[in-house]
Amino acid sequence: MNTIDMTRLIHPALAVAFVFPCIGIVVYYAWQTRQRRLQLKDGNKSKIAPTAGVEHLKLGQWLSNMVVGLSLIGLAHPIFTKMAARQVWSEDSFRAWFVVLIFLATIASLVILNRARTKLWRGVFATLTGMGLVLLGCQPEVFRRGYEWYVSHYYYGMTAALLMVFSLAIFPDIYQDRTNRWRAVHVVLNCFAVLLFIGQGFTGSRDLLEIPLSWQETHLYKCDFANQVCPP
Repeated sequence: MNTIDMTRLIHPALAVAFVFPCIGIVVYYAWQTRQRRLQLKDGNKSKIAPTAGVEHLKLGQWLSNMVVGLSLIGLAHPIFTKMAARQVWSEDSFRAWFVVLIFLATIASLVILNRARTKLWRGVFATLTGMGLVLLGCQPEVFRRGYEWYVSHYYYGMTAALLMVFSLAIFPDIYQDRTNRWRAVHVVLNCFAVLLFIGQGFTGSRDLLEIPLSWQETHLYKCDFANQVCPP
């Protein structure tokens, strides 16, 4: 493996080492928080620690930021490596620097979103963060597997990242809303996000099997993938 091959492993390595364990912990605390709330609602004493909700909130914020950050890393590798290979920096320097600015603006928007307190600013910077992710994902260097979008690692990941941005934007409203509508929205969307994360595990593993080492690409990309035949 050379340097390019090693950098390809940064995204999946971070996902396995940090994001997926955090998903399990957040789901555990979410279940604990719900069970405690139901027990107290029924007038029973709960053995679940009252800090379960606080831990769920704190770790949920960490998870949301890690998912968005991991998405940016996953987009950065193909964009910048292919730009360098295709000499985009010299032939289309405007687009190259525009992409850099989008990356910086998306990171800045995410940071400010975490600090915003009013609904207006949370909405503004959540929108900017989401727009930044979508614009970066639309770059021609990103492989989206559009012909099989329903099993695409890109589309699963982008949807999950946008849901995490939405979660960061609405979490203060969950605790202020006495009707529990925002809590219901949060539960439904994040149950869907868990399914997307499971799908990410499958599609990510498949993609690692399909992507050849850089020194093998010249030969393997001559293969007939439909008939599963390669030249000698």
